Amino acid sequence: MEALTLPGLSRAAGSVRLPGSKSISNRALLLASLAQGSTKIIDLLDSDDTRVMLAALEKVGVGITALEGGAWRIEGCGGAFPVKDADLFMGNAGTAIRPLTATLALSGGHYRLSGVARMHERPIGDLVDGLLQIGADVRYAEASGFPPLAIRPARIKLDAPIQLRGDVSSQFLTALLMALPLTGEAVVIEMTTELISRPYIEITLNLMARFGVEVKHEDWQRFMIAGGQSYQSPGVLYVEGDASAASYFLAAGAIGGGPVRVEGVGRNSIQGDVRFADALESMGANVTWGEQFIEVCAPASGKLKAFDLDLNHIPDAAMTLAVAALFADGPCRLRNIASWRVKETDRIAAMATELRKLGAVVEEGADYLAVTSPGLACRERRFAGRQSGSPGTQSAPAQSFQVGVAIDTYDDHRMAMCFSLAALAGAPVTINDPQCVNKTFPGYFDAFAEITAPVIAIDGPSASGKGTVAERVAAANGYHYLDSGSLYRLTALAATRAGVALDDETGVAALASSLPASFEAGRILLADEDVTDAIRSEEISAGASKVAALPAVRAALLARQRAYRRFPGLVADGRDMASVVFPGAVVKVFLTASAEARAERRFKQLIAKGMPANMHALLQDLQDRDARDAQRSVAPLLQCDDAELVDTTELDIEAAVAAVMELIRPTHQVNGKK
Repeated sequence: MEALTLPGLSRAAGSVRLPGSKSISNRALLLASLAQGSTKIIDLLDSDDTRVMLAALEKVGVGITALEGGAWRIEGCGGAFPVKDADLFMGNAGTAIRPLTATLALSGGHYRLSGVARMHERPIGDLVDGLLQIGADVRYAEASGFPPLAIRPARIKLDAPIQLRGDVSSQFLTALLMALPLTGEAVVIEMTTELISRPYIEITLNLMARFGVEVKHEDWQRFMIAGGQSYQSPGVLYVEGDASAASYFLAAGAIGGGPVRVEGVGRNSIQGDVRFADALESMGANVTWGEQFIEVCAPASGKLKAFDLDLNHIPDAAMTLAVAALFADGPCRLRNIASWRVKETDRIAAMATELRKLGAVVEEGADYLAVTSPGLACRERRFAGRQSGSPGTQSAPAQSFQVGVAIDTYDDHRMAMCFSLAALAGAPVTINDPQCVNKTFPGYFDAFAEITAPVIAIDGPSASGKGTVAERVAAANGYHYLDSGSLYRLTALAATRAGVALDDETGVAALASSLPASFEAGRILLADEDVTDAIRSEEISAGASKVAALPAVRAALLARQRAYRRFPGLVADGRDMASVVFPGAVVKVFLTASAEARAERRFKQLIAKGMPANMHALLQDLQDRDARDAQRSVAPLLQCDDAELVDTTELDIEAAVAAVMELIRPTHQVNGKK
């Protein structure tokens, strides 16, 4: 996909399970490879950067096995990689090439490390200088100070402290800290400048300690590793959710109302980027912390406060604040972010360029960015015009974000994810090269859709015509369609075919959680097979009733239904859509008709299919069903307070669809659609 156009969005609410942290994942992989013993790593991030690290480790002889559930087993080499000659391609993964460079320099082999063109523009000279001080043989294959690199065996000497700059990238210090215990000797590293991104060093030290190596430090300027230490496997290591990735969803909650909850990080996280939530709190957002979650809602006023913050401690998450500044009530300043210049792209320059496309006024410096939102900048220009008596400026209309903007992403995953938030201004935004998110979060846009994609929820009593109306409304808007009423039948069919007993709650729930069901042009598909008729058999109908009584199955299908929420939007039809499944739907419709009208429609449908039907029996059945549905102890069938009632007793299908479309049109105008 060359580009992805996000629709104008008006609200963000829901929960997101975060992928594993990239910073923790690649550190854990290298430490497990260097340790004595076997390590099982659970919840490892699956992304381009971790695949680069896994491939490199395999090339130097590390035993790696993929396990069920996304876990990996790493057979440690005890500090000595078996393969002594290898060419390693590192893509654009800084968290892979830098620590591997230091480790391989102490491994007594011949290695060549290269990457994509941008990697060859990212500095590595300070790390190489540190390695040269202890006698390592690391050479530049092309430009001095940058990859590609050639490494040869060398005699290592640790007779003096290593002098290292810390103001370009904390990854250089991380690389040396992780590699030097392989020598078995005592070593000291002294910083010659301020150490930036200190929280990332805290991650490094925390993980090294889990593998049995302690590092002491003096005020983060002098680091001491005692001799005689070696890495020992902890047996099992769990990877936290990615706190940097959490920033996009937390910001969405602050901008789009919320609540938005991220699961996988919380108050006890070892990642410094969780402090992004503090920055949102300073902007007026409401933040709730849990052991394994963070939840954010917009300020009660609905408007975020302007900020002026030193963001040296959260450089990656700080990018999200640059876009959040578009929604603030005054000019915002991001300070001490010089490290942005040497990331996947020059992020200060790139961010300034793309923010200006949206109409923001941006000032960039060597280590700062100042952002004034489009609406605020326009008001300031009009005020200045009135002060100077300029009639042209006086009459300028109010201006918000520029419409129809295409955001360039510079092969930088964080640019793509940050600017998805701009769609919450209500106008469509196009993200060029959206696949660049594969570097750290391949499923980002699906996850973002699960909390932001517009949902039209159509509920109502049995035989009210909600299925037919919903499918036609979805087609008219180009939205996806969910026939929730079929999911229990599909689950029963899938279980029957798989030989899973219908009273096996765990087994049926596992099938339901990943049910490969889709709804296209009036057909119900299971793994691309048309099962529209198969799920209507007496056997499957009875089976659907059985599995619907299982709590774990109901919970699994609730999550499965929410996963149908994708861009550009979803029309969801069925029981409890507006009240339970999508309570934050932008449009809620309660479609109803008199019991007599519904019985007559059902009667005509059955007769048309050549099936026997009794009008009195059908009417009695619908009345009984209505009574049961209204009296359920859990989620009784009721019209939500914020749902629009559409009575179709006197309407044919075309008129019913038209009535629902009239309710949707004002929302589409708000969302920037026509």
